[in-house]
Amino acid sequence: MTKEWKQLEGQVIDGRFPLRRYLGGSEHSAVFLTERGAEHQKAAIKLVFTDPRNADLRLSLWEQTSKLSHPHLLRLYQAGRSQLGGSALVYVVSEYAEENLAEVVPQRPLSESEERDMLEPLLAVLAYVQSQGWVHGHIKPANVMAVAEQLKLSSDSLTRPAGIKGKLAGVYDAPEATNGTVSAEGDVWSLGMTIVETLTQRLPLWKKTEPGDPVLPSALPEPFRSIASHCLRRNPKERWTVAEIAKQFEPPSSARPPLVTEKTPAAFAKWGYMIPLVAACLVLAALAGPRLLNRGQEPQPVTAVTVQPAKVEPQAKTGPVGPESRPPVAVSSDSKTSPKAKTSAVAALRPVTAANLPSGHIVHGEVLQQVSPEVSQGALRTIQGTVRVRVKVAVDPSGSVTSATLDSPGPSKYFASRALQAARRWEFSPAEVDGRKVASEWLLRFEFARNSAKAFPMRATP
Repeated sequence: MTKEWKQLEGQVIDGRFPLRRYLGGSEHSAVFLTERGAEHQKAAIKLVFTDPRNADLRLSLWEQTSKLSHPHLLRLYQAGRSQLGGSALVYVVSEYAEENLAEVVPQRPLSESEERDMLEPLLAVLAYVQSQGWVHGHIKPANVMAVAEQLKLSSDSLTRPAGIKGKLAGVYDAPEATNGTVSAEGDVWSLGMTIVETLTQRLPLWKKTEPGDPVLPSALPEPFRSIASHCLRRNPKERWTVAEIAKQFEPPSSARPPLVTEKTPAAFAKWGYMIPLVAACLVLAALAGPRLLNRGQEPQPVTAVTVQPAKVEPQAKTGPVGPESRPPVAVSSDSKTSPKAKTSAVAALRPVTAANLPSGHIVHGEVLQQVSPEVSQGALRTIQGTVRVRVKVAVDPSGSVTSATLDSPGPSKYFASRALQAARRWEFSPAEVDGRKVASEWLLRFEFARNSAKAFPMRATP
């Protein structure tokens, strides 16, 4: 569905939320980068094409969830109805997370200390959610996120115990989920699966159709092996509670207060590992060798542009969400399309390139707007030397970027992703051949160092 969802980029939901970039999704739902408020604050918007009979229930759950307040729970801002392509949908707007744990695990397993630093706030927020009468229903690495270098658990799937029935069980879900059962015990099972995967990069071996508990990898260290073993019990009544799991990390001398108690903790350990973990993956790969560019002419260098890393805004203080601070849940059926997006789409379908025209007088395009890669200071501090990423962008005759691809990704997927996202938002003045505006190609070389990032734009064609 990725190709189909990406075609929605540029659309506007409810007349207020532009779909800036597709972030991921499934057959029935998708998440996009959007903006909210007069200051165009970055946010995420989830679109769900749902049965009208379930729409009211889903909107009601999102409205109730938006009232929850916890430092490690992703905030929901707005929810409502809309129309897209003649189909009815519901949407919810939430905080934008820069990273999630599912992007780290394929690169390397977490260390034991990193696992604990991940589990402490995760257990704390789960205890809070359960104390408010909710269950999560979808504990997995992809829903453990980083916002301004702070761990946050996704909140758009929260439901009441035995709330939404009939959900299709996934690889992280408990055996009873096949019957549509959603419970706190099911969250504990999913947490056990997540612990095993983040430490070993693979899930336990088990078959839902056969008796017995999952078989844990032999390399799983203590106390995580014991915790996972007590989480992954087929009988939900035999599983540990969140408080019992947290108790395994308490020092024998009780020198510090319990991590999770029956009441909401007064303070929580700050989690700041996600983005540095992704950046640390650069030590796992060697620098890619130079590529031979099959072009008619060599790229022409342009003056280097200094790119200041985007500042990570301090985390706003969270408190109870009241009527004054929480926008009301809006219901609308409007659906609009950005005129600029339409123009760019049409231009992309009918490109005019220098290759289509006879050689003649050429006016090269210029960089009109460069966009800084959104890189945290914590990620930059992990760099030893310089990380280089080269992105090839296709520019239409209006000067808009129609596509961006990695020409040389460098050793780090994190920095490559950040460079690619920034490159898509650059703008150029059109190139011309004999007075006619034509499409062009540029190479953008990004260089990341501990204290700075620079961009070196080079013309490729014409």
